Amino acid sequence: MTIYNDYARDKAGLFFGLSGAQLGTLVVGAFPALIALSSSRWLVTVGLVIGWVVLALLTVLPIHGRPAVGWAAAAARFVTGRVTGWSVWRSKLTRGAVTDVAAADLPGVMNALDIHEGTPRPPLMQRVAIIQDHVARTWAVTAKITHQGIMTATEAERAQMARGLSDLLDICSRGELVAELLFVVRTVPDDGAERAQWVARHRVREGTGAAQINDQLAAALTRASVRTEAFVTLVVPEGRIARRAREVGGRVEGRARVLELTMAEVEAQLVGALGFTEVVWLTSPELAVAVRTGFAPTDRAGIVAALAEREQDPTVNAGVPWSQAGPSGADTMARWYSHDAWNSASVGIALPPRGVLMGAMAPMLTPSEAMERRTMVVAYPIKTLRAAERETGKGEWAADVGEAMREGAKMKTRAKEATTIRHRRALDAKLAAGNSLTTPYAVCTVTVPKHFSIGDYSHQLEAAVRRAGFAPQVLDLAHDVAFAASSLPLGISLSRSTT
Repeated sequence: MTIYNDYARDKAGLFFGLSGAQLGTLVVGAFPALIALSSSRWLVTVGLVIGWVVLALLTVLPIHGRPAVGWAAAAARFVTGRVTGWSVWRSKLTRGAVTDVAAADLPGVMNALDIHEGTPRPPLMQRVAIIQDHVARTWAVTAKITHQGIMTATEAERAQMARGLSDLLDICSRGELVAELLFVVRTVPDDGAERAQWVARHRVREGTGAAQINDQLAAALTRASVRTEAFVTLVVPEGRIARRAREVGGRVEGRARVLELTMAEVEAQLVGALGFTEVVWLTSPELAVAVRTGFAPTDRAGIVAALAEREQDPTVNAGVPWSQAGPSGADTMARWYSHDAWNSASVGIALPPRGVLMGAMAPMLTPSEAMERRTMVVAYPIKTLRAAERETGKGEWAADVGEAMREGAKMKTRAKEATTIRHRRALDAKLAAGNSLTTPYAVCTVTVPKHFSIGDYSHQLEAAVRRAGFAPQVLDLAHDVAFAASSLPLGISLSRSTT
């Protein structure tokens, strides 16, 4: 089996698993108790010691993967947004305030996005959509990708795909341009739109017994079928692309030319070693359709029908303007994200210590009921060579210090800690061999109509993650950003830095 287990924690504590900030907080918090103890004020000392224990629990003990201090800060921001009304969003179309139908009107973190037209690309001379994020100061392009899957792949084929992914990350790292690769996969029960169009064009006998049996089989098979679509997005920070763009003309056109060179390199690797059968870079209208169906999965059937009608009548408008690509309204709740007639809940996926089997995430994407959709983003933030060497050196030093402190305190090094230390010491040799350093993460989201219980489907998603061998981390208070990252191929990132 092709199992990947060559990874360690992104950041390791220097002192018995504690970071410098945590250790400093505990030391400073202990000073009042020590001062009271030196003054023989016993009752005050007891009270201060109890307070220090509470502070230690809040600082060190994680709750659902996040420290209590982080939860408190997130809760304060969430309450502020609810009180001020910032978390409730309504589109310009519903308020009659649309001035430019080509301008994106999206909620939350997507409000800072602008969609530009790239330069014409042969042979069809289509213009790829360039996604600009003014807040994150990034540029991104998205491609729709097709792969035959790896469920029936042999051991050698899986190993080749794994090497191909590693080579792709190394290529992006050596180019020092791409900061993050985002793979978005969306799985939804099949709506049968394409088959209905095919039947309408080819059926010659209506009302016969064979036609009725065919319709019954189609209805049963459609309910049991799922449709999967996948995207890959390249995210490039402004700080990396600005100088190269100035050399080829500057502005959006210069950045589009620089991105085209990177797109060609990535496409060659995707089609080659990774085995993708098709890579189609999305134009602005195609990206708008992907965004609209991301917010409202059932809208796809109407778009497919409009495209079929346009083949017969060119006056039919089958496109989705960017002013209507987003939801009519959105509301950020503590336990889920509400958009149009749908609710979405997200969980983060933690890598298991024993390793990951290629293809193990597939069960998470299988819907359990009709009208349920599941989406996932697997992100690979790529560090620059300088940042990788700095973090590798820091990790080796932390491993040495931690091991020395355990030996001095006569503490036994556990197997998990020994594995982490071994991985960190091996990183330097891998960097010297030309490998890249990445901190991957994954987020899975379930979307159901509002009349369904989103809590029940969220629990089913968590159970599916556990059955696949992973640990789910509930992303409460951040479901809006998690939905945007895992369901919309717009380059929205959850990583701490993309510079």
